[in-house]
Amino acid sequence: MYGPDITFAGVPRTTLDALAEAGLDVVFVGAPFDGGTSHRPGTRFGPQAIRATDYLPHDASRPHLALGVDPLQELRVADLGDVVMPSGEMEQSLKRLESVVQAVTAAGAIPVILGGDHTITFPDATGVARQRGWGRISLIHFDAHADTGDTQWGSLYGHGTPMRRLIESGAVRGDRFLQIGLRGYWPEPPTLAWMAGQRMRSYEMTEVVARGLDAVLTEAFEIALDDCDAAFLSVDVDVVDPGMAPGTGTPEPGGLTGRQLLDAVRRIAMEVPLAGIDVVEVAPPYDHAEVTGFLANRVVLEALSGIAWRRRLLAADPARPARRPEAPLLEGRD
Repeated sequence: MYGPDITFAGVPRTTLDALAEAGLDVVFVGAPFDGGTSHRPGTRFGPQAIRATDYLPHDASRPHLALGVDPLQELRVADLGDVVMPSGEMEQSLKRLESVVQAVTAAGAIPVILGGDHTITFPDATGVARQRGWGRISLIHFDAHADTGDTQWGSLYGHGTPMRRLIESGAVRGDRFLQIGLRGYWPEPPTLAWMAGQRMRSYEMTEVVARGLDAVLTEAFEIALDDCDAAFLSVDVDVVDPGMAPGTGTPEPGGLTGRQLLDAVRRIAMEVPLAGIDVVEVAPPYDHAEVTGFLANRVVLEALSGIAWRRRLLAADPARPARRPEAPLLEGRD
């Protein structure tokens, strides 16, 4: 725990012992870890920044103006607090996080993990896969970087390697791994060749710009839901241009806008059954005016709003495909 003991938007606190009987829909898990960073540290303070960077009273209603849902009232949500993850105990910290995520999933809730550097996606998605089925969960990954390195400074674990570890373990299939927003000057040709051999689908920013984000998402959804039961959504805030998300350890110019990311996350949650979510690489020491913290907080709220909208729609008509309505996004209001 780094900072005051608070919960996301003031939701109730829960414990591992209480999960089985709590009947929760969503559980927040803090992963205050930056032991896998390769450049600027500071993401250990990310979970508290994501929780705290907000201006609305905790007892206020938070309706999504476009969707007409209030996710923190319509979903049963609680915060488990932070997992103890000392940076000097890499493997122990990652195993501890994996165990917690698996326990949340076993209790029937969607784990929403607040990072922390991107190393944590390996235990996050592994914990979900152990419960939902090995190779049965696809992964939708927003990032400037592929994070498919073989090793990082001789270690198998780091924020540049989690996606390779997931595919090598079999927890996630390479041909059901969708990456959106890649750009810059890494990875090198051997890693790109490995990715191609795994049949990963990576949408580099040039393709996103040329085709449009909506078209990319539509194609990604078709792949993600082919012979998989649900998807894990991993959002690295450095997918957004550093002009709009400066508080991150490895900024890469030329990314998505904040608006594009929020729209994309909302659409994913509305149209795709999600088994887990993580939001990573928020590094408050570099975050001017809490710009990145606010964005990450709203990424979480957009995801929850999409989940609430989808559940309301399916409850009203289970046979109806949960696709977003054409503008205006007002269907589902009372």
